[in-house]
Amino acid sequence: MTLSPTVKRLLRFTALFYLAGLLIVPVGLILYRTFAPGFGAFVDSISTPAAQSALQLSLLTVAIVVPLNVLFGVPTALVLARNKFRGKSALQAVIDLPFAVSPIVVGVALILLWGTAGVFGFVENDLGFKIIFGFPGIVLASIFVTVPFVIREVEPVLHELGTDQEEAASTLGSSWWQTFWRITLPSIRWGLTYGIVLTIARTLGEFGAVVMVSSNLPGISQTLTLLVSDRYNRADMYGAYAISTLLMTVAVIVLVVQVVLDARRAKQSK
Repeated sequence: MTLSPTVKRLLRFTALFYLAGLLIVPVGLILYRTFAPGFGAFVDSISTPAAQSALQLSLLTVAIVVPLNVLFGVPTALVLARNKFRGKSALQAVIDLPFAVSPIVVGVALILLWGTAGVFGFVENDLGFKIIFGFPGIVLASIFVTVPFVIREVEPVLHELGTDQEEAASTLGSSWWQTFWRITLPSIRWGLTYGIVLTIARTLGEFGAVVMVSSNLPGISQTLTLLVSDRYNRADMYGAYAISTLLMTVAVIVLVVQVVLDARRAKQSK
């Protein structure tokens, strides 16, 4: 079906108006409110001990979540792509569960599991290892909501790759580790990198699950998203704007990396 030039322009302006109303205008207002008092005020707001601690805690969470998701995500993707077994559809559904379940529900579930009155409450009651309302709870919540990203980015690449190269390497005497390291891993590197980028973005921006399992104490268990909420609830609007801008800056960096990776992957696939 061929659309007339008038209809094409109308659709184009409709899409631009939609994006402007939902994305550009709100983000622009936050940036305006942030830098209206001057750049120095913004620097002062993000340089407070609470802000620096929240940034460090968020980055530390990313540094833990990403390797764990890679460590368990790649083997899971290999199992799903290379094997047929009973219960595979159920496993696929479980992996996609974080996409369907509200993060608040995830937080409640973790409390029921790891809280002092939960199924594994003995970990804190008897062993003295605090999980819920501490940093480990933040890590667990972040892992839960980011589990699908690496798997869902790597698995299609493995399907497209097939098994011919791996089987050829095996017949030439390569061990499973040599085959994985020299054949499989280089072939999935773009999908893996893309999954890592998505994991970083979701971990930094997660709020719903984290707020349920964190004590939200500055310097102890307060991430950047929790700090934004805390400053807003304390009527420190400028502080909330400044930290939101800091989060958006990180998100833009992640977005740029994602665009560059997409371009390089498209270039190499030609």
